Amino acid sequence: MSTPRRLLARLRDLRAKGAAPLSELVMLVAAELVTEVCSVYVRRSGDILELAATEGLNANAVGHTRLRVGEGIIGLCAATAAVMNLPDAQNHPAFAYRPETGEEPFASMLSVPVRRSGRTLGVLAVQNRLPRHYTEQEVDELETVAMLLAEMLPANGSADRSSEGLGGTVPRVFSGASLMTGLAIGPVVLHGARHTGIRVLADDPEAELARLHEASDRMQRGLDELIAGVPMSSRSTDASASREVLEAYRLVAADAGWLRRVEVVIRSGLTAEAAVQRVGGELHDRMRRIGDAYLRERLADIEDLAGRLLTTLTGDTPRPPVPPGAILLCRRLGPAELLDWHADGIAGVAIEEASPSGHAAILARALGIPAIGATRGMLDTAEPGDEAILDGDDAQLILRPEAEVRQVYLRAQDVRTAQYARYSSLRGQRSVTSDGIHVKLMLNVGLALELAQLERTGADGIGLYRTEIGMLARGAIADVAEQAATYARVLDAANDKPVLFRTLDLGADKLLPGTVSTEENPAMGWRSLRIGLDRPALLRRQLRALLLAAGGRSLSVMFPMVATVQEFRQAKALLLAEAGRVRPAPERLSVGTMLEVPALMWQLPALLKEVDFLSVGSNDLVQFLFAADRGTPSLYDRYDLLSQPVFDLLEQLLIAAREAGVPVSICGEAASRPLEALALTGLGFSSLSMSASGVLPVKAMLAETDLAGFRPVLSAIRRGVGASGSLREPIATWARERGLPV
Repeated sequence: MSTPRRLLARLRDLRAKGAAPLSELVMLVAAELVTEVCSVYVRRSGDILELAATEGLNANAVGHTRLRVGEGIIGLCAATAAVMNLPDAQNHPAFAYRPETGEEPFASMLSVPVRRSGRTLGVLAVQNRLPRHYTEQEVDELETVAMLLAEMLPANGSADRSSEGLGGTVPRVFSGASLMTGLAIGPVVLHGARHTGIRVLADDPEAELARLHEASDRMQRGLDELIAGVPMSSRSTDASASREVLEAYRLVAADAGWLRRVEVVIRSGLTAEAAVQRVGGELHDRMRRIGDAYLRERLADIEDLAGRLLTTLTGDTPRPPVPPGAILLCRRLGPAELLDWHADGIAGVAIEEASPSGHAAILARALGIPAIGATRGMLDTAEPGDEAILDGDDAQLILRPEAEVRQVYLRAQDVRTAQYARYSSLRGQRSVTSDGIHVKLMLNVGLALELAQLERTGADGIGLYRTEIGMLARGAIADVAEQAATYARVLDAANDKPVLFRTLDLGADKLLPGTVSTEENPAMGWRSLRIGLDRPALLRRQLRALLLAAGGRSLSVMFPMVATVQEFRQAKALLLAEAGRVRPAPERLSVGTMLEVPALMWQLPALLKEVDFLSVGSNDLVQFLFAADRGTPSLYDRYDLLSQPVFDLLEQLLIAAREAGVPVSICGEAASRPLEALALTGLGFSSLSMSASGVLPVKAMLAETDLAGFRPVLSAIRRGVGASGSLREPIATWARERGLPV
């Protein structure tokens, strides 16, 4: 019998005798794995790791040696939930010397976290005198023992936070990044904590393999039904509309690679449930080390699938009803899971590891669910049922808020609800200021799911259709026919309203599988139109699809990340060449560019002779203007769109474009905020494109604004601040004095 199978067999025999003491377990593991030391550290109250059992270290250290979580190699293993495989542990920077253990002779160390339901309960470690790197098989074996140990530690005094009283009344605030604006107040619901107490050791591996295959088939059939729109629940409409995201998810589910790894683990002696849980953890640990943000997003899909497969295997009953106003907290979140929770009625979601380009973030925006990301540490603090406030506008999660704070937010929520009720009456009205000036309010969208927002908001059209979002969601570049069908649906949904299609904006933080960026600064590297011009076949296919989708209707196409007039001319030439071959030709073909690269400002005379329209990409423009990566949290608030340098640049652009008769719009998240919208329209912009959540609030603000009266005020404010000063506070003060809803 192989070592893994023999070890598991002996562990099974040990468990069969009843509640085995930890001292017997460490003796057994040390003997079977041929290690000189095996130790178990148990997490106690106050985030303390205490040596609870050892074979090979001084027995008197048991119950006396303690480390804080994060202290020493053992503490680092607990804090990061990562395997530590060290051939020379004592020279590791994190090593913490404890003389009472007598561990001086031992050089190498392998430590693995003991986790249950997403919580670290302790650490299992082995040591040897000779410096060595433990093999992958030895790591597998120790992780298997750790899974079994996770079922034993609660009986041995491991601190479960629910028993520590940490969920009491101590408030905690977590700041992150906004994925979707909005406010939610309600009890906390934790994601991924339902699979507890699963059986680890298998009696019959072949029977477990059969259970795995049967459960996998059932899970796949369920996903097929979900994607096909079969009415499994009230969410079928959402599921059908989210086809792009879910198709990509199905491709991951159908990949047999990760299931083959599950089969290998089952053959070593684990149950199907334990094997799925084990492989899911391995994939998590491997993918969290991948530097590419888009590839890391696939981790959420895999974790989601592992959870679904576990549910299928265990036959877990459906979730209990979600309380009103519930806020979902999770480490990662897959797209199908978000649809499930949305159908159950969650009011908001906070995701520890999420990016704005991830599947969950895309769907949260499309579904209108307030969401924040990058809130690390919240899951280690929160308990189910804790009261929480999720502020998507300021990207904050407040756990267990004080009564006064909660009342302030409840009043804000009442005001917001009343505002939305007033906004609904504006849906069918044109966006006009109080002095009769029409301002076009357009939508930024990228998925079929978002097209319904045209009717819900009464927007004037689509000012930015991000063609890459659907392809990122599905994980591949669609062929010409598929692209044409997608773009035709967009034009159909818009009816006679204008649609500005942006060609593929890939690169930077938006990478397709298999295209890992190695650039030091990908935001300023090979991306967007640069890729299209270097791979003209890719760009020509997309342009042909857009022309076919138009089917004789008007078509507007704009190119992203243009840095020189020559680049625009090259791209325009490709479009016109394709237009000469496609029939019927568009009734009217308009060609424009995003203005994101400041270098174009010194090429305006030549550029304005070439373009039919311009759209300012405020996010990238501010990033490049101030040399400030918009993905860096420490720089989020340092540079302001409402500042003198930006307004000087935008004013110069507006004057030149007006003289040339070229319309200019502005898109980006800034346009969806009423204060920024007020300032931009005051400067002279008559077309703003924004996310759906901003349309009605901006329309309401403009309806109360005397724009002709505000423009001289804005000029005076600009004269009154320094060359690099912010205009934000003076504009906000003027707006507040007049009761404008900014």
